[in-house]
Amino acid sequence: QVQLVESGGGLVQAGGSLRLSCAASGRTFNIYGMAWFRQAPGKEREFVAAISWSGGSTYYADSVKGRFTISRDNAKNTVYLQMNNLKPEDTAVYYCAADRGPFRIATSESNYAYWGKGTQVTVSS
Repeated sequence: QVQLVESGGGLVQAGGSLRLSCAASGRTFNIYGMAWFRQAPGKEREFVAAISWSGGSTYYADSVKGRFTISRDNAKNTVYLQMNNLKPEDTAVYYCAADRGPFRIATSESNYAYWGKGTQVTVSS
């Protein structure tokens, strides 16, 4: 069974930075794309960033482009989300997700079969 465990969330002031981590276990890590999604209070879950199985391709939501960076360390079975210049509108629960199929990169939630429990990010103004 695939397990994803996020860490690194917290409270930060606007303009600050956080780095989220997601440790994966339960299947071969380095052939599956990974992604981060987030859900703010009262809103639907939305795509934030995705990375291909090799790390060679990445996609970002327009709202985070230039501020967030997704990366992965296949030796550690871990994916990261570096978040810089945080804004109050970035406040949300951030979820790590693993693609159901190998050797691709996807931005649609429906492509992701495995999810972590989420980590809270709160940005104060």
